[in-house]
Amino acid sequence: MDHLKNAWDFFQNEVLGMDWLNRLISWGLNACGLDTTGKIGGSVLFFIYDTIKIMVLLGVLILIISYIQSYFPPERTKKILGRFHGVGANCVAALLGTVTPFCSCSSIPLFIGFTSAGLPLGVPFSFLISSPMVDLGSLVLLMSIFGWKVAIVYVLLGLVIAVVGGTLIEKLHLEKYVEEYIRNGRAIDAPQEELHFKDRLTYAWEQVVSTAKKVAPYVLIGVGIGALIHNWIPEDFIVAALGDNNPFGVIIATIAGVPMYADIFGTIPIAEALLAKGALLGVVLSFMMGVTTLSLPSMIMLRKAVKPKLLWIFIGICTGGIIIVGYFFNAFQSLLI
Repeated sequence: MDHLKNAWDFFQNEVLGMDWLNRLISWGLNACGLDTTGKIGGSVLFFIYDTIKIMVLLGVLILIISYIQSYFPPERTKKILGRFHGVGANCVAALLGTVTPFCSCSSIPLFIGFTSAGLPLGVPFSFLISSPMVDLGSLVLLMSIFGWKVAIVYVLLGLVIAVVGGTLIEKLHLEKYVEEYIRNGRAIDAPQEELHFKDRLTYAWEQVVSTAKKVAPYVLIGVGIGALIHNWIPEDFIVAALGDNNPFGVIIATIAGVPMYADIFGTIPIAEALLAKGALLGVVLSFMMGVTTLSLPSMIMLRKAVKPKLLWIFIGICTGGIIIVGYFFNAFQSLLI
């Protein structure tokens, strides 16, 4: 058992966490005369290390996920979802969302396509919630920062939000609040060309390059904010605002995430720095969920597809679910970390 634990610790720390890279960069900065234990040196170390680590993991993950996704083009996905009914369809939609490495804005065109195809309204909404919140990349990246317990529980609870949210929307019979041009749309059942291994690999690599270009600015901004929090903002301030003393920390973090636009790769370094400074686990994870699921730009795009009442119901369900999950993580933080 000890051998298994040691092997897992090595995998989590040295492979996923890339601690060897942190030591290498620290050695290089110290050799250049920069003290990595000071504020400036620590910020530089945090910025370089987290940027490289996230982009490397991002590249590997998107390559794998995109290769898997090549087996699920939109038309095939619609056919798969069409075979299921009730809560089962919502579960399948939420699970399919985990193999689509999209941010919330990128998921909306697929949401429109699924809705136009005549799928029950709750099914596309389950997909829309899970796709940006709990993709497979988030599982691995969360494991590299917070450990396997937090990562697995985060993904499971994210899927619960997606399934429950989609089911509630379906039970409320809100189809009339979808814009008419989408309700009257017709999906084109185009034949899908069979791809070979080389074609799938080429597609996956193109997705890596395309995704890296799109997310790199948000990763740099997120790591920069994380470095600022980690080395310059006093710990007492973070603890007072987002620690045990503030029972509204989860609500504040969820609302604060809404105006931002980033995917999980850009929010993880901020969450990492906040947690290291004493913020509660549920606070930082609810912030991540709020940013990835309810960003203002994605809500503006979604408004083009649904009417205000349905949009606000969607926002309310997601916000409520995220807040509940945040308080759950706060309550069980000692067992998860």
